Amino acid sequence: MVNRNLIRNLESDDTLLAEIDSLASGTEDTWLDTIEMEESIEINKIVEGRILRMDDEFVLIDIGGKSEGSVPRDEWDEDEDPPEVGAVVRVLVEDVEDEFGRTDDPHGMVALSKRKARKIDDWERTMESIAEGQVVKGEVTRKIKGGLLVDIGVNVFLPASQVDIRRPHDIADYIGKTVECEVLKIDAERRNIVVSRRSLIERKRKSDRESLLKELEVGQTRKGVVKNIADFGAFVDLGGIDGLLHITDMSWGRIGHPTEMVNIDDEIEVQILNIDHEREKIALGLKQLTPSPWDGVEEKYPVGAKVKGSVVNVMSYGAFVKLEEGIEGLVHISEMSWTKRISHPSEIVNINDEIEVVILGINKEKQEISLGMKQTQSNPWENIKDRYPVESVVKGRVRNLTNYGAFVELEEGIDGLLHVSDMSWTRKIGHPSEMLEKGQEVECKVLSIDEERRRIALGLKQLESDPWATSIPEKYQPNQLVKGKVTKITNFGVFVGLEDGLEGLLHISELSDDKVENPENVVKVGEEIEVKILRVDTEDRKIGLSRKRVQWAEDEAPEGADGGGEGRTGSPAPSELKGGLGSSGPMFSMPAEEENNEEDS
Repeated sequence: MVNRNLIRNLESDDTLLAEIDSLASGTEDTWLDTIEMEESIEINKIVEGRILRMDDEFVLIDIGGKSEGSVPRDEWDEDEDPPEVGAVVRVLVEDVEDEFGRTDDPHGMVALSKRKARKIDDWERTMESIAEGQVVKGEVTRKIKGGLLVDIGVNVFLPASQVDIRRPHDIADYIGKTVECEVLKIDAERRNIVVSRRSLIERKRKSDRESLLKELEVGQTRKGVVKNIADFGAFVDLGGIDGLLHITDMSWGRIGHPTEMVNIDDEIEVQILNIDHEREKIALGLKQLTPSPWDGVEEKYPVGAKVKGSVVNVMSYGAFVKLEEGIEGLVHISEMSWTKRISHPSEIVNINDEIEVVILGINKEKQEISLGMKQTQSNPWENIKDRYPVESVVKGRVRNLTNYGAFVELEEGIDGLLHVSDMSWTRKIGHPSEMLEKGQEVECKVLSIDEERRRIALGLKQLESDPWATSIPEKYQPNQLVKGKVTKITNFGVFVGLEDGLEGLLHISELSDDKVENPENVVKVGEEIEVKILRVDTEDRKIGLSRKRVQWAEDEAPEGADGGGEGRTGSPAPSELKGGLGSSGPMFSMPAEEENNEEDS
């Protein structure tokens, strides 16, 4: 073919132009033949050609007319016959030369491909023989992004998610294996076929599952393969349906994780424990294939027996002790010591400790055993009355102070309660810290003992006689004038200290003849005042005082010819006087004799 561009570039060379014109005039038919040949060759079309010759790199092929093309020698695979001159082969026309010639072919000929032609032929034959939903078989050739290539005559794509029901750890393990797959999708335009091995497995498993569910019965023993392991158990393939082997049904003993008993792909024998036909769920057991250690447990571990065991777990509420493989008991925190105050069982025991326990109770149905540690020792509360008889004087250390009293430790684990009301006969104590300190050694009297509730009541004031029964009624009598200091002021009156620990109440109504709204307007804390004793109540341990009656007595004293001493006459004498704690009722009634004297005066 004449390259017109080249001619135009060389127009200045007259000799060359003349030679080209003479050549062109004698080859018009050749150009027409070439044009017709080019028009008859279609790119991307498969044609048959005959091998003309070959070298180490290319094979020259005649594809008809005056067209020749070349095929790389390496397109003949090692497992097929080598090319021979005269042999007919099918090739794909990839490209044709133009007026400039082909740059990718050293021979400047039509580009052909034998390998691509064969692939297209294989694809077309495959398309004629398969359809979506059809089952095909082929060898896995290699792993690509997202899945595998399977050779079924042509390469088809097997996605990783469709390799198996559960995605394998490495899909490359399937390379070189022959697999059966179902055709999911055919894209003719893009020459792409997607297949699934998983769909075939699921279909087969569904069929197997339906038939297997009809055969299975509770109590049967079956063989299966461990397919998956979770923290709570293992899934076992029984041959079409998976059953759950829960961790609690793997061993009669304690295990931390299912891998301690089984591994993936292990073939194991299990027992059918339960079947849910509606949800197609099966519960399996492994330990049920061996005798239960709980059979005859009452005979092996009678209540009250002392046994040894190993601590296998420690919780906030107690410790679990293994008596033998598969049998554990619980020592509750309350059963660990008779006397020690335990915040957590780890203060007493640790995992793997060998300890001695007593069988307290057995629940065979729930497979529970109650154990005790403190029962291996004598109970110090059993003879507590012998060691600390009521009315005896004991010594102890103040272990703790509360709002209502002090706990005094008499011995390790044995405390007595010294209540605030038993600390002083006369002093009103708001908190035990007013009398005692933590760690202080004190001497007390045992007031009472409750063995059942494990309580001892102690008294401090009981070490002395009750002054309210002896000295106070003798020293303080009605109508007596005394002096004292204001210790506390309330909205209903004033407390006056008469001596150490002894106070009397000066009610607001007895402060002054005038009405008093606020006692602080009349007296101050620490002020020394003179008061008159209105009443001494030994039962309620109260002394009622009056300040205004002191003034009455002073005003009327000169006119009382017969009224010397404390019972001064002439003061107003209401029939009832209010005092004490300011209750709604009268504190006491005036004696009849005093009322008569008042009337006579």
